[in-house]
Amino acid sequence: MKGKGPILVVDDEEIVRESLANWLTEDGYQVDIASDGQAALDRLAERSYVIMLVDLKMPGMDGLQVLVEAKKKQPDLVVILMTAYATVDTAVQAMKQGAQDYLVKPFEPEELSQMVDRIASEMALRRENLLLRKALKRQIAFQDMVSKSPKLEAVFELARTAAKSNSTVLILGESGTGKELLARAIHSQSLRKDGPFVGVSCAALAETLLESELFGHERGAFTGAVSAARGKFEIAAGGTLFLDEIGDISAKLQLDLLRVLDAREFQRVGGSQIIKTDVRVIAATNRDLKKRVEAGEFRDDLYYRLNVIRLVLPPLRDRKEDIPVLVDHFLAQLQTEMGKPLEGMSPEAVDLLMAHDWPGNVRELRNVLERGAVVARGPIITPMDLDLVLPTGDNGKTEASDSLRDMERKHIVASLQQHSWNISRTAKALGIDRVTLYNKIKRYQIREEE
Repeated sequence: MKGKGPILVVDDEEIVRESLANWLTEDGYQVDIASDGQAALDRLAERSYVIMLVDLKMPGMDGLQVLVEAKKKQPDLVVILMTAYATVDTAVQAMKQGAQDYLVKPFEPEELSQMVDRIASEMALRRENLLLRKALKRQIAFQDMVSKSPKLEAVFELARTAAKSNSTVLILGESGTGKELLARAIHSQSLRKDGPFVGVSCAALAETLLESELFGHERGAFTGAVSAARGKFEIAAGGTLFLDEIGDISAKLQLDLLRVLDAREFQRVGGSQIIKTDVRVIAATNRDLKKRVEAGEFRDDLYYRLNVIRLVLPPLRDRKEDIPVLVDHFLAQLQTEMGKPLEGMSPEAVDLLMAHDWPGNVRELRNVLERGAVVARGPIITPMDLDLVLPTGDNGKTEASDSLRDMERKHIVASLQQHSWNISRTAKALGIDRVTLYNKIKRYQIREEE
C-alpha cells in the first residue's frame, strides 16, 4: 500500500491519535493529525485527503458535525467514525450523514489496517475505472454498437454509407457478433427510419411455415389457415425486412425470394393476387455463402442479388481491444436495467475476460456480464462473479478443478495452513476482512483437518 493516502486522523486524545498515526505510517500512508474538529477543518482547507478517521465524542464539535462540514469541503472524502459507544442508531445516523464505516474502540491495529487498506484499494479501483471511462469516450460508435477496433471502424463507415441507399445489404459474421444490431443501426439511419423494422429468423421455421411467414397466406391455403394473414413483406412495407440466417433457406424459397427481389412483387400462399412490395432487404448469415454456392447448395443468382453491399463483422477474439469498451457499455446498460450501482470490474476480472476466447462472441460477453452483475455483492464485479473457467493448457483440456472457485478454495486452504489457521493473519494476507474469510470458509466447506 506504499504511497497511498494522505489520511487525516482526528481525536482529542493525544495517545490515540499518535498511535493511529504511527500504525498507518507503518502501513505506508501519509498521515496528518488534528486534535479537534476545528483543527480538522483547517487541515481540510489546506490539503485534500483520501480518508479521514474521526472520533465521535469530542469536546466542542463532535464527530458527526465534523463529518458534515468535511463533506462540504471535500465531497469525495471517505470518513470513518471511531466510537467507544457504538449503537445501531449511531451507525445509522453516521451512514446517513455520509460516513463510509465506523470502528468500535478499542480496536486492534490489524483491524484498522484491513479497513483502511480495503477502502484505499476500492478508491484506487474507482479512480482506475473513471480513467478507463474517460479513455473509452475516445471510441467509435454506430447507434448502439461501440468499438475501438480499426476493423469495425471500417465496417461502421461502410454501413453509414449503405444506410443512405435502398440497396440490399448482406451481413456476414459468426453467431453473436451483432448482425441484427447492425441491421437495426442501418435502418435507424436510413431514409426508411420512420417505417417498421421487421425481423425473421429463416433457420427457426420449416419451409412451409417460413413461406407463409414471409408472403402471408389466404384462408384455406393449408390446414389451420382459418383466415387470411399478411406476411412480413407486407408488414414491413415502407421499412426494412431483416432476413436472419438466410443461408439456411430451401431451394424453393431461394427461388421465391429471388423473384421478389427482382420484381418487387409476390403472391400470398394459396392466393392469385399480385401484391407489390416496398421494402429494403437486409440479410444475414453465419455461413460461408460463397462456399455454399460452389457446392451447389445456394443459388448463385440470389447470392449476387443479396451481395450488393457486404458487411463482415469480425469475431470478438480477433478484436479483443473492444472488450473493455463493451464492458463499460454493457455495465452502463445493466445498471439502468437492474437499478444496481455498478462501478466497474476488478483488474483480475478484466484479465479473465481478456484471456477468454469468446466462442459466443459479444452475446456471450453480455450474458457473462449480466450474470456477474446479478451475483456481485458490491459495485465491483470480481472473477468469482463471472463463472468463467481459466484458459485451457497446452494439452487443450481444462479440468474441473481448474475453475476459479476451485482455484480460490485451494488458495484459501493453503493460506490458512501457512498461517496456522489464524483467521486475522490469513485475512490480511489475502487482502480481505475476517467476515469475508469466514463466509468463504463456510461456502467452500473448508475444514481445519484439510
